[in-house]
Amino acid sequence: MPPALADPPVTDTDLRPHSSNADRLRTTMAATKVSFAWFGVRKSLSAAQKAQAADSFSAEAKFLSAAKKLLDTQHPAYQAVGDLFNAADYPPSLQAEFAVTWEFPSVEPPPYLAQLNPRLYEQECQRVKARFDEAVELAEQAFVDELAQLVSHLADRLAGSDDGKPKVFRDTAVEHLSEFFQRFRRLNIGSNAQLDDLVGQAQQIVRGVQPQQLRDNTSLRQRVVTQLTGVQATLDGLLVDRPRRSILRPSRPEPA
Repeated sequence: MPPALADPPVTDTDLRPHSSNADRLRTTMAATKVSFAWFGVRKSLSAAQKAQAADSFSAEAKFLSAAKKLLDTQHPAYQAVGDLFNAADYPPSLQAEFAVTWEFPSVEPPPYLAQLNPRLYEQECQRVKARFDEAVELAEQAFVDELAQLVSHLADRLAGSDDGKPKVFRDTAVEHLSEFFQRFRRLNIGSNAQLDDLVGQAQQIVRGVQPQQLRDNTSLRQRVVTQLTGVQATLDGLLVDRPRRSILRPSRPEPA
């Protein structure tokens, strides 16, 4: 039997005081850069190949932008690409053509810059602050969007009917909310009191409720639907009327 949603309520008591939400994010999170690489299916033409292609259109090569397909995605088998075919374009193995890399870059201005050029150092500090302000806003938007989708989906499955019978819903419709509450508690920086309150309301509504209980108990099902609908209405308002922060983007640094 799936576990009931009995997680402790979302609180902000474990967060240390900071001068701003952006500062809290900077001191409690690490920046990560993830890169993806994969084998492409197109390749730019060489100058000679571009001139050859231009002749077909009676055009000048310098005014032509062209690329050739390495793989025919419309056919199950690889096909030759006519006179432009070059075996050297194709790697002997695809093993090295796909990769995922990551790194943890520094996001703070280097301290030595304060001595070399104090004005440039201050500009960099403002630029970093603006980036973290933007990151806080993006995190809030992501949480609001995800919670709205989860609440809307569960409310729809509980309230809707097919041929007069309640809609069938999977346990995951409830379990995904539990996973969201746990992730929100780990990553939340307390930047939006209204969002914190809505998450707490949603968690309180489903706390201790088993998916099978929602299938068997009509009154419980209706109560949960009514309460989730109230949360959903407020979330819809946040999605439409959420405040637009003015992200300050410093001008290009002047030369020393």
